[in-house]
Amino acid sequence: MRRGLPREPESGREIMAERERVLIVGAGGRDFHVFNTCFRNDPETEVVAFTAAQIPHIDQRTYPPVLAGAGHPAGIPIVPESRLLDLIRERAVARVVFAYSDVTRAQVDELGARVRAAGARFETFDPDRTMLLSSKPVVAVCAVRTGCGKSATSRFVVRTLGELGLRAAVLRHPMPYGQLQAQVWQRFATLDDLRRHDCTIEEMEEYEPHLAAGSVVFAGADYARILAEAEREADVIVWDGGNNDLPFLRPDLHVVLLDPLRAGDELRYFPSRENLERADVLVVVKTDVATPAGIAEVEANARAHNPRAVIVHSRSPIRLAAPELVAGKRALVVEDGPTTTHGGMAYGAGLLAARAAGAAEIVDPRPFAVGAIAAAYARYPHLEAVVPALGYSAEDVAELERTIAAADCDVVVVGTPIDLTRIVRIDKPAVRAEYRYEEASDPGLGAILRERFAARVPRP
Repeated sequence: MRRGLPREPESGREIMAERERVLIVGAGGRDFHVFNTCFRNDPETEVVAFTAAQIPHIDQRTYPPVLAGAGHPAGIPIVPESRLLDLIRERAVARVVFAYSDVTRAQVDELGARVRAAGARFETFDPDRTMLLSSKPVVAVCAVRTGCGKSATSRFVVRTLGELGLRAAVLRHPMPYGQLQAQVWQRFATLDDLRRHDCTIEEMEEYEPHLAAGSVVFAGADYARILAEAEREADVIVWDGGNNDLPFLRPDLHVVLLDPLRAGDELRYFPSRENLERADVLVVVKTDVATPAGIAEVEANARAHNPRAVIVHSRSPIRLAAPELVAGKRALVVEDGPTTTHGGMAYGAGLLAARAAGAAEIVDPRPFAVGAIAAAYARYPHLEAVVPALGYSAEDVAELERTIAAADCDVVVVGTPIDLTRIVRIDKPAVRAEYRYEEASDPGLGAILRERFAARVPRP
């Protein structure tokens, strides 16, 4: 039994007849973890529903009985967030818990006001109650926004630990978009595992680069079970966070990335400030493309809100596989979906690489967009020059393929972290753009890792 978690009731008879009714506001990940750690085994509460936002196709499901536990034998419905206020009234909800990330603090406050006006209490999740304790040391890589470069940083951490002779298992922030009863815990070691688990493009973008680097990735819906499985084969656990969320595990070393291209978001977004204030190491990323003013602003905020943290710098150099195919050509750019949608970035590695290679024109993709891609441009008006690689369903993938096929361009520059041509048929020359983590200060994150973990290296 893992410390810090309440005991599972032995039967439904232990559940009290009159329980406080709770509704968890989520986006298909953090919300489930909050339930698992704070409510699943609580005999005094009944979670009547999860609401879902940000991610398409994740509502109108049920959190299944195998995950919901004895207190919720029929499972828990997952409904659109637009139903929130109606549910408060219809189900006499007493408490609403906000449990997702990458939203402004003003949005959270506004939703809280609406909930209170509907007659319920409103609170955000308690990070400390949701952090699982591991029997192995934990390095958590988090950030203050989506698209800061957590995955590349996590791979650097794993590589550095490997150079010390330590085996690392990667625990990835959840993306349980499919059949939840089949996603209690998942282990990914090969590309075949991605196919076997029927992963979306968004999941592959997070898992595939780790697999290409030789790492094993664990994910799913029940992180107590996931952690137990990972501990069987690792010396160190590396938490690869999602969005700007806090870690699900109690970290021994908490690394948080600050983005000077979006300076100030570390204070404006939820739960960015909590990550900033809890970090042991703050990494100012993208210093090779950021302005001095942006770097200065995030450093000033870091010193003001977490003076004990060590601040280091990193670069994100981009490699374009065949720049000669882009030079002088009309290029359509496809970028990582979450980074350019709710992450708020108007571009990524693909656009920067296309411009650096001398593309004659960056083709405006909007006139060619169909279906979910066209809907993304309507919802996220900051998107003008790139195609978001949405792939939450087979329909999304087909509409992405149709959008690319319709575009009047000479070449497609793919800035997603995966080989998109494995998933989407591209009828034009396609060139991949990739970036990596590179240290820009001495000492940097690598030196901190070596100093912290050298004593843990197994002796021959």
